Amino acid sequence: MKRIKVAFSAVLLLLTALWLGADTLTPAPFTYFSFRSVFMQYSGVIGIGLMSIVMLLALRPKWLEPHLDGLDKMYRLHKWMGITALAVSGIHWWWGKGTKWMVGWGWLEKPARKPVAGETLGVVEAWLRSQRGFAESVGEWAFYAAAVLIVLALVKRFPYHWFVKTHKWLAVAYLALAYHSAVLTKVEYWSQPVGWLLAALLLGGCVAALLALAGRIGAGRKARGTIDALTYYPALRVLETSLVLGEGWRGHTAGQFAFVTSDASEGAHPYTIASAWSPDDRRLVFITKALGDHTGRLRDRLKVGMPVTVEGPYGCFDFEDEQPCQIWIGAGIGITPFIARLKQRAATSDTKAIDLFHPTAEFDQAAIDRLTADAEVAGVRMHLLVSPKDGRLNGERIRATVPEWRSASIWFCGPRGFGQSLREDFLAHGLPPERFHQELFQMR
Repeated sequence: MKRIKVAFSAVLLLLTALWLGADTLTPAPFTYFSFRSVFMQYSGVIGIGLMSIVMLLALRPKWLEPHLDGLDKMYRLHKWMGITALAVSGIHWWWGKGTKWMVGWGWLEKPARKPVAGETLGVVEAWLRSQRGFAESVGEWAFYAAAVLIVLALVKRFPYHWFVKTHKWLAVAYLALAYHSAVLTKVEYWSQPVGWLLAALLLGGCVAALLALAGRIGAGRKARGTIDALTYYPALRVLETSLVLGEGWRGHTAGQFAFVTSDASEGAHPYTIASAWSPDDRRLVFITKALGDHTGRLRDRLKVGMPVTVEGPYGCFDFEDEQPCQIWIGAGIGITPFIARLKQRAATSDTKAIDLFHPTAEFDQAAIDRLTADAEVAGVRMHLLVSPKDGRLNGERIRATVPEWRSASIWFCGPRGFGQSLREDFLAHGLPPERFHQELFQMR
């Protein structure tokens, strides 16, 4: 989380610093309308700058993952920036539209525009000025559309397949807002650093928007496969899906995830990979729990022999560190990345001491037997806690079970609130923050 907080703050500070190098929030004379003029420019630069980065992050750039600690963290940054851009754009809209309303109501008196003697305009500047009225209208309606689409994306009850379809149209709204910004940004900015950065962001954002509309996001990281086995665990409401991939898949590291499409109308869904990679059989395993409309229907919709498309792999939840021992906590369906790591570890000579805690409210003997066998083969000490009879897992219980916890790193996958409480508990007892690894597996 620290990296994306730093990235978020750095972007805002950079845009603000470059804008202040070109303009000021304290114009002279300082009046309502003089401040409105500069604040509209500042809020416009911040809003479209953030939206441009949101569009670039939507491309799922693989090269950026190590710097932001994985695609799951990048999507959190994508979400924060989208919400901030909406808030800033809302303020920008009010200063523009609200001022016109107040002038119409007689609350404000708009000063007359003073003509500049001998003013001559270049061809580009003259064209930009001729577009101002149209650009204002386009920007206003694009803002309304973007606001609705962003709010829908934040509503968890809004079905995922509709979210995928509607969220794509934000690219159209962005292109309209990019035109609005290019026309209405002060001409003087374009010859200064703030204008250079803004031009680069607008160009990159427009390319990203066109790729999104063309369905080209992740196109170079997709592979086709076929489902070859399905295993259902009724007590857990969990479906294990095994599939064999073609040559497009280049392999993965245990702990990573992929986007899987089994129904084009539903779109791609992210799932953690629950298997180690072997180029000999080219098999991937995904474990999904019936937690919503889509996952609840998978058992009935998926069939052996069905074609699927897999995009990835993504994520940096890779268990790589220099600590002599590790503590793994896979809560409920959060056990999935640890299953993959168990299988990968069994095929290597890794001798690092590992303690795996698996707290769960549901129990299936067959699934537990397989997990126990995998842990034994991998040389991992497993601690199963079925909450109705064993109670809840907490930091005190982990520390009592693993006396050497101070020299360990902790890898957590499960409910976000549970992970956050464990993190705060261990940090309060002296664990360095960089040694607590938590996957933020929420893509919206």
